[in-house]
Parts: sequence; C-alpha cells; structure tokens
Amino acid sequence: MIVTKGIPFKKLFDLSFHHIIWLFLYMGSVAVLYRFNIISYEVPWLPVSVIGTAVAFYVGFKNNQSYDRMWEARKIWGGIVNGSRTWGMLVDGYITNMNAVEKHDEEDLHAIKKRLIYRQIGWLYTHREQLLVSTSWEHVSQGGLTTKHAQRLEDNFGVGIISDHLEHRQLKNFLSKEEFERLVTKANTATQIINEQSRDLRELRKKGLIDDFRHIKMQDVLRTFYELQGKNERIKKFPFPRQYANMSYYFVGIFIFLLPFSMMPEVLDSGTANLWLAVPICVLLGWIYVMMELIGDYSENPFQRMANDIPMLSLCRTIEIDLREMLGETELPPPVKAEKGVLM
Repeated sequence: MIVTKGIPFKKLFDLSFHHIIWLFLYMGSVAVLYRFNIISYEVPWLPVSVIGTAVAFYVGFKNNQSYDRMWEARKIWGGIVNGSRTWGMLVDGYITNMNAVEKHDEEDLHAIKKRLIYRQIGWLYTHREQLLVSTSWEHVSQGGLTTKHAQRLEDNFGVGIISDHLEHRQLKNFLSKEEFERLVTKANTATQIINEQSRDLRELRKKGLIDDFRHIKMQDVLRTFYELQGKNERIKKFPFPRQYANMSYYFVGIFIFLLPFSMMPEVLDSGTANLWLAVPICVLLGWIYVMMELIGDYSENPFQRMANDIPMLSLCRTIEIDLREMLGETELPPPVKAEKGVLM
C-alpha cells in the first residue's frame, strides 16, 4: 500500500519507462515516414477521437472493478483484525476455573490462553504467506520481459523492501514442535490451524474450563475466520475476468496505433517544427492511456507482492501486538514501518 500523499516521479518512471521507450520509437518512426513523404494517407481525427472516448470509458469500467476487488480485500482484512481481537478477548475472559472439573492454577490457565492466542497469530502469518503464492495470471508468472519487470517491482517497491526479519514470522514460533510438524505438511495449513483451535476448545469443554454457551460463542468466531479466509482465497484464486482485462489491453493498443496517423497529418501543413512537436504530444497521449490501463492491471490482484497490495504484514503485526498485550507480555515486536513510501 502506497502511504505517501503523492507518487514520486521515479516510481512512475520505473513502472512505465519501457512503455515510454516504445512509444517514442513508434511515434518517431511514423513522423519520419510523413516527413519524407514515404506515406501520405491519414486517418480522420473524428473516428479516432470516438475510439479514444470509447476506450477511456472501457478502461474506466475495468479500473472501477479492479478497485472494488482491492477494497473488498481490505474490508476482509479489517474483519480479520476485529475478529482476532474478539478472539483474544474471549480467550482471556472465558477460560476460567468457574465450572472446571479439576481446578487449574493461574500458570496453567495462562499457558492455555497463550496456546490459543499464539495459534491465532500463527494462522495470521500462514494465511498471509498462502495468499502471496503467485498464480498463473499474475505478472510475475507471464514470462519474458513481463516477469522481469514484475520481479524488479517486487524487489524495489514490494516484498523486497521489507526489513522485518522473516524468522519472527515463521509458524514454528507460534506452535508446539509436534503440532507444527503435523500441520505444516497439510495442503492448506491455515485451514488446519483453525480446525486445531476447534479441537482444543472441545477438550477445554470436557474439562469444564468453558461452558456450553462460551464454547458456542468461541466456535462462532472460528467460523468467522473460515469465512474471511475463504473470501480472501476467492479473490486470490478467481482472476479478474480475462475477457474484460485482455480486451482493454487490445483496445488501448488499437487507439495508440491509430493516433499518429491522425495527428501527424494535422500538423504537417504547419511546418517541420510542429511535426516534431507532435511526436512528444502523441507519446504523452499514448502514455496517459497506457497508465490508465496499467493502474487497473496492477490493482486487480491485491495479493501480488507489489506496492498496490493490501498491507497484510503490517496488519498481522498490529494484531500480534494487541493479542500478546492481552497476555500481559511486554517484550513485543515493533510495528511494521513503511519503506520507500510503501507499507507491506
């Protein structure tokens, strides 16, 4: 997530410099063809302007839908934040000796609470890691220059800028050794962690550490976590419909292809100087349409390891700090800070 008020020119350049290069080469080549009378035909400006207007509406529709996907993902993670705090409150307030078959001392009760809360923290980081696994339609999986460019964006303005130590976020830090070795091999570890919480609650109910009402309430919170995890997985595993995404790309390409054949002849009668002035103007117009396309293209996948992502690591760390403070801990990890104007 970009947290600066403005986007520095360097970031815009890194995102689109290769597009600027081919735009200059294409517009300049057409200008040379007209300058030396190699071609003389022209495309009327009116149909090109109509095409440009239609493309702008289409790209605007795509960008709106891309933003909706990103904003839905942010709301889901807001639900995870609220649900995790609720879980910590219920664990802290519900697990008591009030109806216990065999009384436990405070140290044992604290160990049980710590196990349940640490397992929730482990679920957070595991769910985040699973969402960051690349899919076949994301930029880094496309191969060629697209993959190289995506990897550069990841390294310079994405997960590569994270200075937080990976060792702290590993699942083994929040589960027992036996439990970690059993769950880490599962196809969907995050799902099994929540199921492990449910099994633990069942044992606590048998021991009388929670009653039926509290058991149901805590199970309901776990069900909410499954719902939120499923919503995130739906966004991750169901791409923005390619018929909309790809046609937008083609429409922008058609408009840019026609643009110089309409603009160059318009300024040809005004002298050579104006002809070469038309080259940067055409490049600027083409760049605007390319950037509109790129904004939607890089926003449609909110878990893509880049600057437009939901700041999941920051949210996970915020929840971890809150939950561990509920346990009375004082040696807490620092909040995740923005790097290069990006919060991951």
